[in-house]
Amino acid sequence: MPSRRGVLAVGGAVGAGAVLAACGGSDSDDSGKVGSGKGAGSGAWSFKDDRGTTAKKDSVPRNIVAFTGVAAALHDYGVEVTGVFGPTKTKSGKPDVQAGDLDISKVEIIGNEWGQFNIEKYAALQPDVLVSTMFDDKGTLWYVPDESKDKIAKLAPSVGISVYDRKLTQPLQRLLDLAQSLGADVRSTKVTSAKKRFETAAERLREAAKSRPEIKVLVGSASQEIFYVSGTALSADLEYFKSLGVNFIEPPASAKKASGGWFENLSWENVDKYGADIIMMDDRTSAIQPSALDSSKPTWKKLPAVRAHQVIPRSAEPIYSYDKCAPILDDLAEAIEKAKKVRS
Repeated sequence: MPSRRGVLAVGGAVGAGAVLAACGGSDSDDSGKVGSGKGAGSGAWSFKDDRGTTAKKDSVPRNIVAFTGVAAALHDYGVEVTGVFGPTKTKSGKPDVQAGDLDISKVEIIGNEWGQFNIEKYAALQPDVLVSTMFDDKGTLWYVPDESKDKIAKLAPSVGISVYDRKLTQPLQRLLDLAQSLGADVRSTKVTSAKKRFETAAERLREAAKSRPEIKVLVGSASQEIFYVSGTALSADLEYFKSLGVNFIEPPASAKKASGGWFENLSWENVDKYGADIIMMDDRTSAIQPSALDSSKPTWKKLPAVRAHQVIPRSAEPIYSYDKCAPILDDLAEAIEKAKKVRS
């Protein structure tokens, strides 16, 4: 598993940037689907998560506390949370990119940065369930501090949705299943239209990649000292894009070894190691953004893709709703469609 700094820099998911199975929910009786009698409208509630653990309550949870990105996805399905943890509010007081369409003034923020989780605030909310994503195969709940996880676990059941080593479509389906179990109308026009947009965007990206196989894409994330180059393995978004045919630059396994297979660390002097026609850059607030690199890193400005203005954002930790993921596919497809081959 990559270091905390590395995961934050590259994408919680770049690779942590970001993460192979077919889409679809569990067939278990504890899958949390309304139709199974375990979800909304059936009295008792249960949901079998991606750890194989079944969270149970006597009724459908109302006081939900979730990692910010999960809360944003549930919001898109009409399920509101009481509290959030993870990047929610920027230093200027505006919603973090991972907050999506959440009204952050209406949720209790029990932790806004890595390592922050106010147990007293959490307990005061009388939580029915805690929900987060997972970036490993050990069942580690994202942004739940390891040193206090046991205390937190005693206060409410938890649900872990894996975004590790699987395609984007799988956590998308799992979050939809969870939302349905919590009372969402997944057959509403809003939800079905968003899913259709996602499917249309996926086909557009497939066609763009097929028609422009010569366009090579590099996935990066920037810190003051290091430029991280992500491989596609382990990241839900990149694994999916690759399956649609996108031609990614892949650092060798030996170069990714120190990060647990997620990414390669480059010094800014060696940032031109790989030639790329398009660069996708981590859009999270934990990473330095391209506009700041233009004025602070001379080697950045020399990259052919930068000079050609072929740099696009990458949602290293996507909000796993169809509404938020469809534009990600469209933006990458458009970039490939319009890109000039600029690498030597």
